[in-house]
Amino acid sequence: MDEQTHNDDCSFPGNVCNKLMNTDGVLESHKSFSEEGYQKKHQSIRNAECHYSCDICHKSYRQNSDVKKHEYKQGGEHRYLCDVCNKLFCQVNKLKMHHFVQSGKRPYVCEICNKFFSQPGNLKRHNHIHSGERPYSCDLCHKQFTLKADVMKHLRIHSGERPYVCKVCDKAFNQPSNLKRHHRIHSGERPYPCDVCHKKFTLKADLMKHLRIHSGERPYVCKVCDKSFSQQSSLKRHHRVHSGEDPSSSFTDITTH
Repeated sequence: MDEQTHNDDCSFPGNVCNKLMNTDGVLESHKSFSEEGYQKKHQSIRNAECHYSCDICHKSYRQNSDVKKHEYKQGGEHRYLCDVCNKLFCQVNKLKMHHFVQSGKRPYVCEICNKFFSQPGNLKRHNHIHSGERPYSCDLCHKQFTLKADVMKHLRIHSGERPYVCKVCDKAFNQPSNLKRHHRIHSGERPYPCDVCHKKFTLKADLMKHLRIHSGERPYVCKVCDKSFSQQSSLKRHHRVHSGEDPSSSFTDITTH
C-alpha cells in the first residue's frame, strides 16, 4: 500500500491506521482487520520499506503489485512486441491496431464512398468530410476544422511559429508540406507534368492553373462587367480597371505557367 493511503483524515484512538469510518458497521468490519494474522500482515505492509520502484518515474512502492498497477496506468510497461518491426506497446489492443497497419488490412469501410481504413477512428474522422461536421474550432478566430490536427496547424498562423526549417537556406515554414514544396526550389524537381504539352511544374496548383490554357476554362468572373479570366490574379488586376488603380502594378500574370 502507498503511505499516502494511510495518511487520510483520521483520528480514532487505538486503531492501527487511525482511519475514520462513516458508519459503525464499516468501522467494525475495518477493526476485524486488526485481528491476529490480518493485523500482522497489515503491519508488515505498513512497516516494510519501499523496495519496488517504477523504472520510468522512480516512484517507490512497498509491493511489486502496486508498481505494476502504476506502470499500467502510466503506460510504462511495454510488454507487447510487434514481431514485424520490434516496436513495443503497453496494451494489446494498440498492438492489434498496429498489426492492421503493418498487414495492409483495411476492414473499416465508408458506406458513402467505399473508402477503406485500418482503424475505426480514421473512418470516424473521414465521415466528417461527408457530413460537413467541423467539431474543432480555433479559440482565437473561431474558424472550424474537421480534424484536430488541422486546428494545431492553423494555430501556428496566430503564434507565428515556424518549426520546419530548410537545411539549405534556413528558411522556416509553419507546415511540413510547405517545407517539402520549398525543397524543390533547391533540387530543381518538377514532379507535375502537363499531359497535353509535357511542361513540368514544381507545384500541383501551378499545373492546374496551366491546364486552363488548354481547356479554355475561365472560372473567375468580374461581378461588374461579367468578363471572365483563367487565373484569379488576372481578375484581381482587372478589378483595378473599375477602381481606377493602375492595372499593371503589383501583379504578375501567371497564365504562361
